[in-house]
Amino acid sequence: MMPLVWSLVRTTEQAALAAWPKVGCGDKNIIDGLAVTAMRQALNSIPMRGRIVIGEGEIDKAPMLWIGEEVGNGTGPEVDIAVDPIEGTRMVAMGQNNALAVMAFSPRGSMFHAPDMYMRKLVVNQKAAGAINLSLSLEDNLRHVARALNKPLDTLRMVTLDKPRLQPAIEEASRLGVKVYALPDGDVAASVLTCQHDNQFDVMYTIGGAPEGVISACAVRAFNGDMQAELIDFCQAKGESTENRRIADSERSRCAEMGVDVNRVYALTELVTSDDILFCATGVTGGDLLSGIQQQAYGLRTQTLLICGADRTCNMVNSVHS
Repeated sequence: MMPLVWSLVRTTEQAALAAWPKVGCGDKNIIDGLAVTAMRQALNSIPMRGRIVIGEGEIDKAPMLWIGEEVGNGTGPEVDIAVDPIEGTRMVAMGQNNALAVMAFSPRGSMFHAPDMYMRKLVVNQKAAGAINLSLSLEDNLRHVARALNKPLDTLRMVTLDKPRLQPAIEEASRLGVKVYALPDGDVAASVLTCQHDNQFDVMYTIGGAPEGVISACAVRAFNGDMQAELIDFCQAKGESTENRRIADSERSRCAEMGVDVNRVYALTELVTSDDILFCATGVTGGDLLSGIQQQAYGLRTQTLLICGADRTCNMVNSVHS
């Protein structure tokens, strides 16, 4: 993977730069379309035989890099790719913080291959690795993580998303005295912030997109953290209705075709089976993890987080684009 490092950095940079002029435009599909086009062009110039194994867009009916799409110039290593051209399109559309262009590479056949659907996710850092079990209740997991970290429960910090589907989890954690940080969007950033050595959070629990889950798994593995995930269908995430049931049945059918199971708990080592991964995220708008794009007298400045699993390095790349 190492020869692909700078090509990956340039790819997320190009996606972020393409989306940035539309910050605050109010239309997230325009933003996604610009980022997807820029990312596809960049990917197709890279000397690799890449395959999109999981990507963002199907849930929201947005522009996307298709699952199964072949990218690269047809030479070089065979690569699995998990991609979210813009994590937080709504945040870019509304001029809010924490939007990223994000992607992960791993050797062919090593990355979880599933539809773009909802996924329940639980992430902890290295000190609490082995303490989580998504088959148990959230309360049990929070108690186990607190015990592993040797922290009183009322000092534990949980990050999640401020979504209606997560209100029961927020209320459950709050009743236990756990400090809850509810972000508008962005569980990739939340996963990384949980696993970093100077971590802001002790545990991340969300129900969000599967592509973000697989991308996060790559970063979590590189940080020696721990993660478990469970695919859930549209009705389980959004509630029962005729239209939601149609989507849910389609998701279950596609999962069967791909050989993955809905409502099965997958361990981190099943989400990504190789340590030779690359994770890359470029900030579009400023946030807790990365600075957003900044216009300066001499050009546009980007900030990118690059994590290399093979050598366990975490690099912050500041670039000027004139």
